[in-house]
Amino acid sequence: MKILVVGGGGREHALAWKLRQSPDVTELYVAPGNAGIAAMADCVPIDASSTVELADFAEKLRVDLTVVGPELPLTLGIADEFEKRGLKLFGASAAATEIESSKVFAKEFMVRHKIPTAKFTCCASYEEAVTTLRKRSKAEYPVVLKADGLAAGKGVVIAESASDAEGAAADIMKRRKFGTAGDRILVEDFLRGREVSFFALSDGEYVLPLVTCQDYKRVADADRGPNTGGMGAFSPSVHVSQEVFEQVLEEVFIPAIRGMDQEGRTYRGVLYAGIMLTEQGPRVLEFNARFGDPEAQVLLPRLKSNLVELLLATVERRLDTVEVEWSRDRTVCVVMASEGYPESYQTGRSVDGLEKAGALQGVTIFHAGTKQDERGKVISSGGRVLGVTAQAGTFEEARNAAYAAAELIHFSNRYFRKDIAREAETIEHKAHSDGASARGTQGGSR
Repeated sequence: MKILVVGGGGREHALAWKLRQSPDVTELYVAPGNAGIAAMADCVPIDASSTVELADFAEKLRVDLTVVGPELPLTLGIADEFEKRGLKLFGASAAATEIESSKVFAKEFMVRHKIPTAKFTCCASYEEAVTTLRKRSKAEYPVVLKADGLAAGKGVVIAESASDAEGAAADIMKRRKFGTAGDRILVEDFLRGREVSFFALSDGEYVLPLVTCQDYKRVADADRGPNTGGMGAFSPSVHVSQEVFEQVLEEVFIPAIRGMDQEGRTYRGVLYAGIMLTEQGPRVLEFNARFGDPEAQVLLPRLKSNLVELLLATVERRLDTVEVEWSRDRTVCVVMASEGYPESYQTGRSVDGLEKAGALQGVTIFHAGTKQDERGKVISSGGRVLGVTAQAGTFEEARNAAYAAAELIHFSNRYFRKDIAREAETIEHKAHSDGASARGTQGGSR
């Protein structure tokens, strides 16, 4: 089979890496790819947002399946363009992707279909936001402000006080920190608890849950600093019991897929739900219409099944005919970033030590923001540069391997959190067991 992967980050490197392991794949293309992907696939110089050009390429080369990584091409309607031409593509339609591209739509959708989430107010102007914020008592802080549109995972601000909240609203709506994504904002109650990432495949009717994981959105240790696209992840979650797993499936994923179909937005692809495990039960923080980044870097290494078969079954609406098998190993991903990310940072820095780090047992280096210079040397080209992933039997072993590999990699002004999966390691030590979250995740539901 000829496979095309759309995108050029760490998630797409992980997808290409897993797809390359399938005996079904004869030719693998990635557009536009990066320096790490180039070692295992043919990189095509087409931007991920160029939906028509990508469809032309797939049509000309008779690509059997296209797999979309990032959210932007989905929002721009790449799935609709491919469907119009009779080309197979794994990814949600533009109408279905609105569950990610508009946080206002997602929240109102959750209310319509009784999916548990935090209370919120939608504000269409800065003045309306200020009025809403000033109605809140001191006890109602901190508060969460969310830009309505796509902001590369950075459009969420947790404000501790009214003045902080008004300043954040001004940044988003007046100073346009996230561009047109800030045309509207959500003012949302702050939820306390454990945040967990859930993913499921759906062919529009059948829901196939994947194993759980947790990511780290804040830039600094102890969850300090601004939100990022993700600074690390681990799998499985150490906070999800079988009971909670089934509760999220029944109360979040099944009504979401049914609701999308009822509203004429039939959902085919992978659906992400960021869940806060509160004292009152699971609450949805947000939905995404794609694999997470860096969550894909800890999920895909644990997948023992043929990824091509799972994606094709989703596209061909026969997801109920396949089974999925997972490794019981633990995986830990440490994101290495350019200092200054997610704000201003420098690129073009020489990246050294990749071969030595990648030779460590259980370690895989996924490139996120890299390219090759004119001499073929790997240099940094983004804020998040690498995802250093390790797989082992325990969190302690996986965590030690990931950090040992990260220490071997050098580029000017590199930065990474030092506490990824530390809590998971501690809990596993105390429990002396594998944890329920790694079990009970096969099969699916209608």
